[in-house]
Amino acid sequence: MRYPSILLALLVVLFGALAIAPPDRLTWALENSLVVLAVAVLWARRRRLRFSNFAYTAIFVFFVLHEIGAHYTYTQVPYDRWWTELTGHTLSSVLGWQRNHYDRLVHFSFGLLLAVPMRELFLAIVAARGVTSYVLPVQMTLSWSALYELVEWLAAEVFGGDTGAAYVGMQGDVWDAQKDMALAGTGAVLAMLLCAWFGRRSPRNAGTG
Repeated sequence: MRYPSILLALLVVLFGALAIAPPDRLTWALENSLVVLAVAVLWARRRRLRFSNFAYTAIFVFFVLHEIGAHYTYTQVPYDRWWTELTGHTLSSVLGWQRNHYDRLVHFSFGLLLAVPMRELFLAIVAARGVTSYVLPVQMTLSWSALYELVEWLAAEVFGGDTGAAYVGMQGDVWDAQKDMALAGTGAVLAMLLCAWFGRRSPRNAGTG
């Protein structure tokens, strides 16, 4: 468990650093409530729910992306400013974007990165095999994405105002929730296709396919 412990320590340091003076403390707290719960569950069940180092890395990368979004609030992550400092041009002007797309990146990453540990869970706990072991993570990704959109809606109803709007992050797009779920599902499908491809090339390293 040394490697997961190192990742956890790094995540705690990052969490502490990004907890300093976020633009909206309440939105930051809302964004991090599920993260704290997820990390607590993973740590409490660490001896019974063991993942590969690759899966732990994928979970860590997702949490890092999320913590950045939680600190700035997703609609205000200044990736355009960072890109301009590197290239002299805004990324939005290059790609023709009209909104902040950081939330889209994280929803896509949810499927791409977390479908792998999901598959490992299905392989270990319910002994999923064959095509089923690839389909179930996609289904779980979509179900968790739908549940999260419901949580966002309820939080917006409870808190309202700027906090509710920042947490939902629609940015004027009436199809925001559907697009977020679609991106998560697309990421999960891509992850499972890659798992299947690598599994055929090196089945000993990819579990039962």
